[in-house]
Amino acid sequence: MDVWLACGGLSAGLLVAVMTVPVGVSGAVFLLPVQLSVLSVPGPAVTPTNLLFNVVAGPGALWRYRRDGTLRGALPRRLVLGALPGVVIGAVIRVFALPGSAVFRLLMAALLFPLGLWLCARTLRPARRAAEPSARAVTGLAVVAGMVGGIYGIGGGSLLGPILVGRGMPVSRVAPAALAATFATSLAGAGAYGVLSVVGSGNVAPHWWLGLACGTGGLIGGYLGARLQHCLPETALRLLLGTLAAALGALYAVQVLR
Repeated sequence: MDVWLACGGLSAGLLVAVMTVPVGVSGAVFLLPVQLSVLSVPGPAVTPTNLLFNVVAGPGALWRYRRDGTLRGALPRRLVLGALPGVVIGAVIRVFALPGSAVFRLLMAALLFPLGLWLCARTLRPARRAAEPSARAVTGLAVVAGMVGGIYGIGGGSLLGPILVGRGMPVSRVAPAALAATFATSLAGAGAYGVLSVVGSGNVAPHWWLGLACGTGGLIGGYLGARLQHCLPETALRLLLGTLAAALGALYAVQVLR
């Protein structure tokens, strides 16, 4: 059973990373429904498992972006420094305030559905060129995204990327910075969940085999996705991501209502 679980996780991690890394999303957000509905990962354990995926998968894409020279400038530092404290706070909230499955699914629906619609709308009707947000605004947004990411298990960068791109910033600049924030906050979040698994109650430790298997696939897929960023049709990829996010959000909303 562990062998089949590892093979499935490896394949899923590789596929989602290839599709999502070019726009600054690690892919962990799309592994959540697989863990909850297909692999039956219990309770809060799904969140640290996703953070473990980000930790293992992140270096592949980041190494490629660094080779391309796109992982430079102040934006990556601002996102990382803002999101780090937020993800620790989010981990505490997830364990002690939001342990229920229904609440967790409702939160996923509330995040995924509007995020998907936002991506599709901004892709079909691009906003006019606007002034980039200030350094203080970027840092504040990173703190909030880190908190949500700590609760949701996506590291924070998966929220920062779409929002900043929606504000008119180029994907080629946002994607490496968002993935750097995802990697850093996932390290902090995984450590926080490790401590909380000792002092708290419930199953909050990661599913190690699944997280490592998915992360290995994401490590390979992330490198390939970063390398293919300039070759892939950005409009089609963003529409695909937006549609998937909205559809998954609607699915979880229906499950909660039932």
